[in-house]
Amino acid sequence: MSAYIGVYGMGVMGQSLALNIAGHGYQVAVCNLEPEVTRAFLENRGADRPGLIPCYSLEAFVQALERPRRVLLMITAGPAVDQVTDQLLPLLDPGDIVIDGGNSFYADTRRREKALGAKGIRFFGMGISGGERGALEGPCMMPGGHRETYRELEALLSAISAKAEDGSPCCTYIGEDGAGHYVKMVHNGIEYADIQLICECYGLMRQVAGFTVQECQAVFEGWNRGRLGSYLIEITGKILKVQDPDTGKPLVDVILDTAGQKGTGMWTSTEGLSMGVAVPTIAQAVFARCLSAQKEERVAASRRFSWEAPPIRDRAAFLQDLEESLYAAKICAYAQGFSLLRAAAKEFGWNLDYASIALIWRGGCIIRARLLDDIAAAFQAEPDCANLMGTAVFGPVLQKAQAAWRRTAALSVQSGAACPALLSAISYFDFSRTADCPASLLQAQRDFFGAHCYRRKDREGVFHTQWE
Repeated sequence: MSAYIGVYGMGVMGQSLALNIAGHGYQVAVCNLEPEVTRAFLENRGADRPGLIPCYSLEAFVQALERPRRVLLMITAGPAVDQVTDQLLPLLDPGDIVIDGGNSFYADTRRREKALGAKGIRFFGMGISGGERGALEGPCMMPGGHRETYRELEALLSAISAKAEDGSPCCTYIGEDGAGHYVKMVHNGIEYADIQLICECYGLMRQVAGFTVQECQAVFEGWNRGRLGSYLIEITGKILKVQDPDTGKPLVDVILDTAGQKGTGMWTSTEGLSMGVAVPTIAQAVFARCLSAQKEERVAASRRFSWEAPPIRDRAAFLQDLEESLYAAKICAYAQGFSLLRAAAKEFGWNLDYASIALIWRGGCIIRARLLDDIAAAFQAEPDCANLMGTAVFGPVLQKAQAAWRRTAALSVQSGAACPALLSAISYFDFSRTADCPASLLQAQRDFFGAHCYRRKDREGVFHTQWE
């Protein structure tokens, strides 16, 4: 019996996706570079699961597929993708489809799509979010490539994807060549910002307001029932419930405060610089992880530079301000991500549907949140808006949040609590609403030392001044 699709790469994600696909009635060929990994999968997670066809060589794997062949690569992004596609090419025929489901950099996807397309192979870059559980139960998928290829894959992808609360699949056609992986990259950048903002709010509760872990847990649990409701807020509440069996302390208190990262937040930040689009909250989230890794330096500096935070006298008011601030900062993080998507669409000729992107992010992925319904509504009402912050949906929200947001920002500075993402978000908001900014002086300085010239407010043209 021929398989409808093959999954190459039996890591955790590849295994989970293969089980998901087979669970929806499709025959799935499975293969890995090391045959013993495939064998172990069939003996353990894949035991007694119908629809799985084990293959122990690349040749057998390709031969097991019906035509046109559909190959889903679930391997480490980078050179490994090129190595496997090079090995696959002699075994494939024109019209076959190769799908890269890893966290590949979008420029690599564009290059591969062009190179394989010249040989008649349809290369398809698809961002997948949701981790192991999402891959098994239904991830959010962001496919990019030729639209005709997507139509051939749509029934399968819609079936295995997560479903939003209204039942719609969390998968839609994103755009040509690298668009799918670009959108996944921006998703991850927003994820970095969202996580950092949540952590800063937790830090303010613990370090400034003196909340216990149990009190923080109750706050996050309450926030999850309101407009801040999201996967990340939900799991934060769950994390804060867990006790360390060895010490009896909250587990979060015994975890070393040095954060890891896999690079996609950095990609989003550097893309912002490359495109000339401000994504400061995303970038500050990346920098915060970098600073967290400097544990010894931070401990030494904490002894050298002491500061006593002023007491919080009204906890209820503090929490109300904090909720307003977190919500406003999240809006700014999303606004930055979508502004970057708009710039990329213009640069690469992609016809991105921002409302649809927001809608598929409502399920399966890490940043799924109630906020995304409002983001989709904002883009549906104003598809050509320059920035989410200025839409009819979010403009009044940010206007109302300003007082609380500024009190929280001031508190963070006065107390000496590090809140780089929260502060960058309000600075982004303030700069965006500044009609006349100090860049006039900046341009004068550039003209002074480098004769870079400047434009004037009162007439057209480019000018240079002999300043001395």
